[in-house]
Amino acid sequence: MRNVDAAGLGIGDDHPPRIMGVLNVSEESPYDPSVYDDPGEAAAYVDEELIGEGADIVDVGLESANKDLDVLSAEQELDRLDTAVETLESTSGDAVWSIETRYHEVADEAISRGFDMVNDICGFADSEMPRVCREHDVAVSKMASPPDLERPGAIEDVDEIYEALSMNGLTDKTILDPAFGGWSVEKTHEDDRETFHRLREFRGYGRPLLVSINRKSFLRTIAGRSTEAALPVSLAATSMAVERGAHVIRTHDVAETRDAALVGAEFARDRYRSGGGADGVAVEELDVTSVAEARRHLDRLGAAGVTDDGRSVASSAVVHTFELTGLDDPAVGALRAATVGGDATGAAFALGDPAATETAPSAADGGTDAGAPEDRRGLLIGTPAAVDSVREAVSGASKPLDAALDGIDLHVS
Repeated sequence: MRNVDAAGLGIGDDHPPRIMGVLNVSEESPYDPSVYDDPGEAAAYVDEELIGEGADIVDVGLESANKDLDVLSAEQELDRLDTAVETLESTSGDAVWSIETRYHEVADEAISRGFDMVNDICGFADSEMPRVCREHDVAVSKMASPPDLERPGAIEDVDEIYEALSMNGLTDKTILDPAFGGWSVEKTHEDDRETFHRLREFRGYGRPLLVSINRKSFLRTIAGRSTEAALPVSLAATSMAVERGAHVIRTHDVAETRDAALVGAEFARDRYRSGGGADGVAVEELDVTSVAEARRHLDRLGAAGVTDDGRSVASSAVVHTFELTGLDDPAVGALRAATVGGDATGAAFALGDPAATETAPSAADGGTDAGAPEDRRGLLIGTPAAVDSVREAVSGASKPLDAALDGIDLHVS
């Protein structure tokens, strides 16, 4: 995983989660607590409510993300930049300042006047944006979007979101944003939930991730909350996002989000890493929990997706454990034969012993006799590829087992 230096602020796996607080100098913004058009009042808000509460980055928006409003031109954004710059110059707290824009002209001017990084909400739809960021040597957050300056975030399908992040390339200091919400009329809550569910896949680029999920409707509708009452669901999702690999959390609720992010980081997977030294081999255990996530990393490396004998490499990346209950004698025999000996598939099967468990039901207490088919259970352990090999090997031995393994195959494939 590449780390990014944003004006001295480290972002990536080697650093704690970073909090991006939001300031809007647009009166159209839908979230009033962060909207200011007076530089003095805006500076006080930044010092007290953002930096003072733990924000590492201050992201300044020049226009609203409301998809029902007209998109501002570069000239109109530049007209509002003075307020943002005056605010920056009037604050006393220490933070990295980010300008949210889609135009390279605005980014260039903002950086020249003191901003430290860029939050490109159109994901390099302006093809000159990467050049500007490289020339200034600044970090840039790239939000997944179609090649259209008027439709930021307007992509629904997770695979298309992933592909959009490669549009017009990446700089050495690019941070990726999979675009929750956005300005797409077609994007549904289920689309956003699917993206969140598959968030680890976006680590496949090997770049830091930014998520903007604060009080988003795809979260608050789960609990039936209004925007004003949606803080708890945002915090729950924040911990989950960090645990799944997010490095920057963009939020209006800085103090609470910071705490939730630290909890997520504390309970994230402990993965092995070794630098290897000048002549050694470096090692990084990747955060992979699904076949799809493994495929993303294979694509990043340009590695072959299949072995010489035609097996999927990605399907060997994750081990699943399934408890099978109600096994009859043919099923047990077939599973043992498929997982033991010279023709073993790479999966393992262990049959349980009801007599060895204190809670095993018995005929005396209204249960069944120990060892009856409905009481016979065992664990089947293996990668998706190994479990699929077991399914093929035992096919026809037991109809109930065939049905169970077919269901597993649909789940893991």
